[in-house]
Amino acid sequence: MAAIQRPRRSVLYMPGSNARALEKGRTLVADALILDLEDAVSKSNKVEARNLIVEAVNQGGYGNREIIVRVNGLDTVWGVDDVEAIAKTSANAVLLPKVETAEQVQNLIDLMDQAGAPATMSVMCMMETPLGMLNAKEIAASSNRISCFVMGTSDLVKDLHASHTKLRLPVITSLGLCLLAARAYDIAIVDGVCLDLSDDEGFEKSCVQGRELGFDGKTLIHPKTILTANKIFEPSSLAVEKAHSIVQAFEEADRQGQGVVVLNGQLIENLHAEEARRLIALSEMITDLEQNN
Repeated sequence: MAAIQRPRRSVLYMPGSNARALEKGRTLVADALILDLEDAVSKSNKVEARNLIVEAVNQGGYGNREIIVRVNGLDTVWGVDDVEAIAKTSANAVLLPKVETAEQVQNLIDLMDQAGAPATMSVMCMMETPLGMLNAKEIAASSNRISCFVMGTSDLVKDLHASHTKLRLPVITSLGLCLLAARAYDIAIVDGVCLDLSDDEGFEKSCVQGRELGFDGKTLIHPKTILTANKIFEPSSLAVEKAHSIVQAFEEADRQGQGVVVLNGQLIENLHAEEARRLIALSEMITDLEQNN
C-alpha cells in the first residue's frame, strides 16, 4: 500500500500580495494553502508579496494546514530570491511552476539546500505544459523529495490550443500521463482549478471526475468551493465502514490460510484489503487534521 502523506482534498491558491487573504487563510477549512508569488502577483508587487508571505509563515497560526509557497520560475529575476527566502521559513513545501525537466527539479533542490532549507521541506511540481506532460515520468523519478504534482490545466489548455469543456476531454491524456507518473513513484497529485465560480454544479461534477480518475484532491481559487471539494474527496462514512469490514474479513481469512474470502457476495483479495486500509488511514488523517485546525 502506497503511503499517504497527508490529506490534500482542498488546496486553495491565495495571492501573496494580499495581507488580508493571508490572514483569512488561518481560519479556512482547506487542507492546504498555496501562497502564491507567481501568477497572482503583479511584477511591481513581487518583492512586497515575498516579504508578506515570509512574515505570515513565520508568524504561524495556520494549524495543521499544509503551507505551500509557489515561487516564481528560476529563470525569472525573482525566482532565486524567492527560494532563498522561503527556505528559511517553516513552509511545508516549495511549488515550482512550469516544470518540464528533471534538471529543473534538481536545480531547485540545490538552491533550497544552499539556502538552508530543512530536509522536511518538500518540492511540488506544477505540471502545466505539453513538454511537462511528455516528461512526467522523468520528473517524478528525479527526486524522492517531490511530494506532489499540481496540475495547471489553465496554462495547459492554452498551450494545447484546446478548449475548456465540461468533460475536459482535451486534457484527459495529459491528466492520465501525470497520474501514471505520480502513482508509479508514490507522489500525491491534485487536480487543476475550475475557473467558472458561478457554476456550482459544474464544479461538483469536476471534483467527482477528478476523484474517479484518481486525484487526491483539487486546487481551488475561491474559499466557497472548499467544503464541496472536502466532501467529494474524502471517504464517506459508508465507505469507511465497508473498508473496516473488508479488512476484518480478509485478516480472518488470512489467519485461516485463505488468500481470498467472499463478503456480501463480493470476492475479497489482498488488493481490496490494501485499498480498504488506505481509505481507513486517509479518513483517520482527515479527522485528526480537522480536530487540530
